Amino acid sequence: MARPDRERRRLITRTVRVLGLAFTGCSFVLVAVSGATALERVVMPAILLIAVGVAFVLVGRGRTWFRPLLTYVLGVLVLASSCLPATLPRDEIEAAGIQLFASTAMPALLITLSGQRWRIPVIVGSFLPVVVLTLLATAQAQPLGLTALSVVLGWVAFSIVSHWLGASIDRASAGIERLKHAHAGERLASEREAARRRSARLLHDTVLATLTLLAHSGVGVNAAALRHQAEEDARLLRQLRLGDSPTPTASGSYNLEPVATSDLGHTLESVKQRFGHLGLEVAWHGTGQILLRSDVLDAFLLSLSECLENVRRHSGVGAADVTITEDDTTVRAMVTDEGVGFDLSSVDVERLGIAESVMARIRDVGGNVRLFSAPGSGTTVVLEVPR
Repeated sequence: MARPDRERRRLITRTVRVLGLAFTGCSFVLVAVSGATALERVVMPAILLIAVGVAFVLVGRGRTWFRPLLTYVLGVLVLASSCLPATLPRDEIEAAGIQLFASTAMPALLITLSGQRWRIPVIVGSFLPVVVLTLLATAQAQPLGLTALSVVLGWVAFSIVSHWLGASIDRASAGIERLKHAHAGERLASEREAARRRSARLLHDTVLATLTLLAHSGVGVNAAALRHQAEEDARLLRQLRLGDSPTPTASGSYNLEPVATSDLGHTLESVKQRFGHLGLEVAWHGTGQILLRSDVLDAFLLSLSECLENVRRHSGVGAADVTITEDDTTVRAMVTDEGVGFDLSSVDVERLGIAESVMARIRDVGGNVRLFSAPGSGTTVVLEVPR
C-alpha cells in the first residue's frame, strides 16, 4: 500500500475509533445509570455495548471490511436486545442512551466509507435496520417522531462528514503531488544550471585557455608543454562526452582517467547519473566490471548514450532497461523501452538518427548493432563490441 493510502486509512480509522468509543461510552453510562434499580434489564445491552467498544478499538487494525462489519452487527444486536420484552427501556434515561447510540456511534462507522463510490447504497441499507430497531426499543419511553428525527439527523450528519473527509483528503493528496512535481522540476532546473556553470568554468580553465594560446601561435609557451596541455584537454573532453564530471585539484588541473583502459562499471555510473538528471529512469542489469580498450569503450558508451537519448526524446515513455552481458570475446548491451516503437520495414535503417551516432561507431571498432521494433511494442537495440 502506498504511503498516501496508508496515511489516509490511518486518519480515517483513528477518527472512527475516537468517535465510536466516545459515543458508545456515553450510551453505556446512560444505560448503566438507568439500570441501577433494575440491573437484570440492562445486563445484555450493557455487555453488548462493551463488545461494540472493543470492536471500535479493532477497527482499522486490518485492511479488510470485516472489522467495521463486525462492529455494525454488534451494534444491531445492541438495538435488537433492547427490543426484547425483558429488556425493553422503561424510562427516558435508558431510552436516551439507546437513541444516542443509534444516532451517533452507529453512523460513525460511515466514515470508513470515505472516498468509496458505493457508499450510498451501503448507507441506505445499513440505516433502515437501525432506525426500525431504535423506534421499537424506545417506543414506550419517547415520542416516535423525536426518535426518528434524531436518528435521521445523526446519519445525515455523519454521511456529510464522511463525504467531506474523503474529498478533503483527496484534495490534500493532490496538493502534495503537485508540490512534489514542482519541487522535482525546480531541483532538476537547479541541477542543470549548476552543471552548465560547472561546464563553463571547466572549459574556461582548460580548453579555451589552450585555444587562446594556439590562436597566438603559442608565443611564450614551450612546445612540449603546449602539446601536453592539448592532450590533457582531449582527455577531459572525452570524459565529458561519456557523462563524467571531473573535479579540479587546482586551477586548470583536473583528475582524469588513464586512456589505455577504463572500468566499464565506473563509466556506466556516469551515464546513469547523466540521464537521471535528464529525467529518464534507467534500470541497469547485468555486470559492469569490464575493462575495454579506450577506443572500444568510447564507441560503446557513446552509442549506448545515444540509444538512451533516443528513448528520452522519441519513445514517449520515461523509463528504459539496459542489460550488460559478456562472454569470452564480446560485450553486449541491450537497451529496451516500452514506447511507441515503429515499423522497421517501412523505414530505411540507414536513414535513422542512429545510423552514424550508433551503428557507424560500433562498426568502426569491429562491433555489430541489431535493432528490433514494432508499432506499439517498444524498441530494443543490441550493441556488441569485441573485448
